[in-house]
Order: sequence, then structure tokens, then C-alpha cells
Amino acid sequence: MGRLRWRRTPHPAAVGSPAWRGAAAYGALVAVTAPWLLGYIPLPPGSATPVPTQTVAAFHRIILPDLAVVDSAGVSQPSLARIAKVDGVRQVLALDGAQLTMGGHQVNVIGVDAQLYRSWTPLRTASNQRLWNALASGGFVASRSARRELGLQAGGSYAVTGAATVTLPYAGSAPLGVRGIDIVVAAQASARLGLIHNVIALISAPSLSIRKLRREVRAAAGVPARDLVTLRQPTLTAAATPTGTPTTYLQLFQESAAQYCPGLPWTVLAAIGQIESGDGTNMGPSSAGALGPMQFLPSTWAEWGITATQWGQTGPPNIWDPWDAVPSAARYLCAAGGATPAGLPGAIFAYNHANWYVAEVLALARAYAQDFGGPSP
Repeated sequence: MGRLRWRRTPHPAAVGSPAWRGAAAYGALVAVTAPWLLGYIPLPPGSATPVPTQTVAAFHRIILPDLAVVDSAGVSQPSLARIAKVDGVRQVLALDGAQLTMGGHQVNVIGVDAQLYRSWTPLRTASNQRLWNALASGGFVASRSARRELGLQAGGSYAVTGAATVTLPYAGSAPLGVRGIDIVVAAQASARLGLIHNVIALISAPSLSIRKLRREVRAAAGVPARDLVTLRQPTLTAAATPTGTPTTYLQLFQESAAQYCPGLPWTVLAAIGQIESGDGTNMGPSSAGALGPMQFLPSTWAEWGITATQWGQTGPPNIWDPWDAVPSAARYLCAAGGATPAGLPGAIFAYNHANWYVAEVLALARAYAQDFGGPSP
């Protein structure tokens, strides 16, 4: 996954907070609105106002970004509207953010709508209902690296300084999908901290080439090329592979389905790869111990993992290697019935035991079929 450079804003007085640094995050179109208030929980010491208790609705989808617009003055609403109308663009996210201070450290903070932003995080993070409820109720979520650097402890509350100093309860840490995000807060805390409004716009447009997407978005937003950051992972790379080896995940999904499970729509394999790891972006380990681009449990890998010798792979099956992992996933799905339309839902359920997961994989597979002309499940 690419990086977003957080630059200094030319209008610090307008936002009352320091500017971005490092690399930022990704998401879907978000409107920061007043939250649904269900009740109150006691304030941590030092907080100024009650923290509302919220319950975030069930998680239903995963979306990955292809491109980001980073504007230190904030991306305007007309620009966001024009970006959303670009042919092939499916989702757009605007995120507030700034570089703030916590415990003497500078931290990259983004402000989000928890209900919507969770779809843009890794699957295991998005599925953590407790974490998202705590975020929506006024807590903050930290990346794992920020948790270590800041010494965050479960049950603790910590002061964050931006336009004001706000004490927030620590909701927990989790992989956030891309390097550079330190802290995630919800809309209420974002407003109190004075984060820069719409400093990032993130875009999902899987059917467009990156070159065309960059050209169209640059024209729509009226920004220089330096404000565009490519997030899509473009190719697979290996030290030495024979001629004909897949060089993109798309090719690898197509050829693995054809060779290891004739009848399995490659679009289903692609959907699983995107949902599980963002096509190798989030390799784990997950909280359950799943590893690699297709997120196999080691016990499952021991039974179903193979070495794809036709693509130059050697040695024992490597759970981290996409050329081994994707064919192994096709083989596993085939054994579970994925080669037939009647057996396909059960095979997907065997991969991840959740009905919402089956529905999401099938919906995303149909989107792949529409965008790339593949078989629709």
C-alpha cells in the first residue's frame, strides 16, 4: 500500500492545529455528522464533557483505495463532488486529520465516522465490534506501532493536544491498513481537537488504470500531480520466475482458478484475496493467527498448502508467498465444493464461517465480473 505525505498547511490559523506528517489512511465517503446519542458513560479524569455511548451497526463490506488526494488546506466539497462523478470511481472518502501531540510525542491523528470508516480497515480490524463501539463512544484507537511507542495501557486515558487538550480513553490497538496512521478518533473528538477538515480524499476505482485515474482525478480536483498518491498495489515481484508467470494479482487469481479449480469463478478468488489481505497489503498475523495474502491458519495450510512449481516456486509450501498461497486457496475452495454454482456459497463459508462474509465475497466477485469481464458467481 502506498504512503500519503502529510505536509504543512498554509492556513494553520483556519484549523488551529499542527499539520500532517508521514503517511496517512484510507476509507469511503464520510460526512462528519452529529452522532446518535444512546446514553452517557463516565468521563475519564480531565475530560471536559460527557462521552456518548454508541453502538455501531454490523459490519458488511470491505473497500480498498486506489488513489488519494492530499491537500493541506483541505479538499473542497465541490472537488469531492467532481471526483465522485469521474466515470469508474465507486467510493470517495474525505478524512479530517493533523499532527498533534500525545505524551510528548507527535502523532498523526485522523478523525472518522466509525460506522463508515471501518469498511476501509483490514478485515480482522473491521470485524472487531467492541473496538468500533468504543471508538464511536469517544475513545481512540491506536496503531500497533503507536501503542508500543506511546506505552499505551488497557483502561488508560491520555491527553491529546491540538486546538485544545482533550483527554480520551484508549479503546485498543489494531492494524489500520497503511503505515503512518497513529491515532484514530471519532467525529466529536475531531472537532474538539481542531483537525484539518477533509485533508485527504481517498478513492476506490478498481476498473480504471492508475494512469487514467490519476489523470481524471487531477482534472476533477484541480490539484498538482504531487498531491496525488497511488495506493493500489500494482504488481507482484519475484527474484526469478519463468516466462508466463503472473505478474499481477489479477492474473494470479485468473490462472490459479483455471489450473487448480476449473469451474471456480476467478472473481471469487479475487474477492477473497481483497477482503482477506487487500491483495497482500495486510499479511497478518491476524488475531486468530492467520497468515499471508490469503490468510490461512497454519493448521489449514499444513493440509492444503502447495508449492506452485510451474511458476518457479521451490521448497516447502510458503504461506507468505502469493504464488503458493493463491493456488492453495483455489485448491481448498475446490475441495469444499467451489467448482459448482450450488456448492460455491458453502465453499466460501468454509473459508470464513460467517454469512455476511459469503454475501460480501459474492457481491465483490460480481463487481469484479462487471469491471473486468470475468465470470459472475
